[in-house]
Amino acid sequence: MSSSQDYANVAGGSLKLKGAGGSKKKKKSKSSSKPKDEIRGTSGDAGGDGAAGGSRRKTDAERRFEEMQRERLAERVAKSASLTHKDRVHEFNNKLEALSEHHDIPRVGPG
Repeated sequence: MSSSQDYANVAGGSLKLKGAGGSKKKKKSKSSSKPKDEIRGTSGDAGGDGAAGGSRRKTDAERRFEEMQRERLAERVAKSASLTHKDRVHEFNNKLEALSEHHDIPRVGPG
């Protein structure tokens, strides 16, 4: 038997994947000609908390909470920006040295 007869009935070409290429994105219709502020239901003189969501106003506690989050994030960024790579490695090594032997990798096997 020659090798050309063995592969005579094999289909050629690339493999076809299920579902590939069949889905196309639909275009959004432009039915409204109103400005974006009117569509959202907010006016241009909002209190600056537009990301909160619609007509809901933030309480004093929510505003303080978000302000503290921003301050902590700024502190973290300033701290990480001030450290060099060498300082970070030194701190990491000190942290590992402080851990107990409980965290060491156990020896497995005889010897």
